[in-house]
Amino acid sequence: METAMMRPLLLLPEMLLAGGALAALIGGSFVPRHRQWIIRVFTATVLVATIVAAAIQIRSPATSAFDDSFAVDTATGIARILAAAGTLLILAIAADEISSSPRESETYALLLFSTSGTVLLAGANDLLALAVGLLLASIPLYALIGLAHTGAGAEAAMKTYLMGALFGILLLLGVTILSGVTGTTAYAELADRLPDAPRAAVTVAALAVIAGLMFKAGGVPAHFWVPDAAQAATATAATFLTTVPKIGALVAVYRLATVLPPSSSWPLLVAALAVASMTLGNLAAYWQSDPRRLLGWSTVSQVGFLLVPIVAAGRSELALPSLLVYLTGYTATNIAAFAVSAALPERRDLTDYRGLAAQRPWLSAALLVALLGLVGTPPTAVFVGKLTTATAAWDGGYAWLAVVVFGNSVLSLFYYLRWITPTYRHPEDMLSVESRLSPRRWSARLAVSAAALSLAAGLAAGPLWHVVSR
Repeated sequence: METAMMRPLLLLPEMLLAGGALAALIGGSFVPRHRQWIIRVFTATVLVATIVAAAIQIRSPATSAFDDSFAVDTATGIARILAAAGTLLILAIAADEISSSPRESETYALLLFSTSGTVLLAGANDLLALAVGLLLASIPLYALIGLAHTGAGAEAAMKTYLMGALFGILLLLGVTILSGVTGTTAYAELADRLPDAPRAAVTVAALAVIAGLMFKAGGVPAHFWVPDAAQAATATAATFLTTVPKIGALVAVYRLATVLPPSSSWPLLVAALAVASMTLGNLAAYWQSDPRRLLGWSTVSQVGFLLVPIVAAGRSELALPSLLVYLTGYTATNIAAFAVSAALPERRDLTDYRGLAAQRPWLSAALLVALLGLVGTPPTAVFVGKLTTATAAWDGGYAWLAVVVFGNSVLSLFYYLRWITPTYRHPEDMLSVESRLSPRRWSARLAVSAAALSLAAGLAAGPLWHVVSR
């Protein structure tokens, strides 16, 4: 790996996101409320520039910046593109939901700040950079959830804050122990020194740091805030918090796993978290009647599937590519599902979707693709992700985990069918007021577009795999 001490252009995507967030925050104060769309266009421009800069850099050899504290490699490049692209798509929901609202520009600034923290998490190659990335990705989320201005939104924001504080402390505790027993915070030096460190201390520290990162990922044991936030927050915030932060958190867990010694038993720890997340998420989602709360529990389950290739880190060459492919498919598919609920904000019960297929066939088709995609149905991208992650687990010597992935995928189908079935039933009253409600324009378009992206990524799995395997 080439090393660069101070080459600012290596961090151009991060600088664009952080600088854009600051400019949106300040600039929004000088733009009239009825012209806040200017800030939205500016935010979209920043995100497009970030994607372009990241795509150009991903072709370059792997390197690092700031004394090896930040890795600039394929994993970082894919995380940059996915995080920025996910946020860019979510702006379509914002265009419907918060256009000309009092906190529109602040929302865009918070989205950009949290996205910059997400990519910092993904590239962190040092425990201190990891801690900073976690804080930068987390703090804006508290405000985003609280912007709902409802009692449930305030409760969800407080729960998220308290959970974030608890697991942030746990992560810092793990960082302190690891640096204390090794005398360093750099991953490269940790990999050399951890095998000689006390096994119990390393195991406890690894558990603390991974648990802290699970807060950002939304997985067990730090998952309690996710369903409440997905249900109570605005659609813009709910879609963002269940999609984008996971990208950085899971890549960060993978990087940490590659430096932990096998003697710390971290593979079994991550495997246990994977099984707990996917199983608990699936079981809890089955009993939900609110579509966004159902999707909130669904994201908890998806974290479990995304943790599977991390278990095989260092044991299978398929581990990292399969994780990146899964993240790609999940980003498009989850956004598509949330966009459908955002397009029909008044329908907050699964039974409210009865007859939607007869009224809005394209929107219903997008919902069908998104939900079956989350199950892992071919030819969607999540299918490719689940197949390759299960293969990585099998290849890494965890055949039983691959079986659990298959079993939980089948289990998830049942609660997604609870949403799909009424959608394709004949409406009881075609002339009811509820049936005449028109979907929000930009959110509906986003749902169809994101579902199409999920299918396209699945059909283009070969070229996608080639890119992530560089």
